[in-house]
Amino acid sequence: MRYALLLVLLLPRPGCAQAPDTALVDLATLDTTLRLDLRYATPDNFTGVAVYPEARALLRPEAALALCAVQAELRKEGLGLLIWDAYRPLAVQRLFWELVPDERYVADPAKGSRHNRGAAVDLTLCDGQGRALPMPTAFDDFSQRAHRDAPEWTAEQRRNSEHLQAVMERHGFTGLPTEWWHYDLVGWQRYAVLDIPLQAVGR
Repeated sequence: MRYALLLVLLLPRPGCAQAPDTALVDLATLDTTLRLDLRYATPDNFTGVAVYPEARALLRPEAALALCAVQAELRKEGLGLLIWDAYRPLAVQRLFWELVPDERYVADPAKGSRHNRGAAVDLTLCDGQGRALPMPTAFDDFSQRAHRDAPEWTAEQRRNSEHLQAVMERHGFTGLPTEWWHYDLVGWQRYAVLDIPLQAVGR
């Protein structure tokens, strides 16, 4: 019920001024049950250094509310979401492209990433204590083992990955074929690419 109310408050209404195209929502303030492990705010990522000045998970309002609906469904099963990344400034995308210029895993900054639009999220399933469930690979495993059609997955890994995918799809997300952890909000194309520093959002 509270998410429905938030949706009414956040989405444009006839006759009302629309939110600016730069609007982003902080997931930590929208749903405190979401678990965050924002790897790019730490050295524990493929770059080996912290590329975010602070650990914030931001999304467009529509994406954020859809993700909260996913979390609500999972909590009924004693599960939840563990978030690794959400909105990513374009400046960071350029850095990633310099390190991994491969569009299977990193979007070309000349085109802009779905993350740069605030309409994509990297995540996994966790149990009620926040422990990640077994999945096919670690986060940012830039190999074919991370592809959704990889044959090497164990039965448990496939079951967990497919369960995550099914719940995400029920709430308006689609998965990236080459990264089991990556999901885009349907209609991500309507959002502009942003290069707003994380620390500047909402302040």
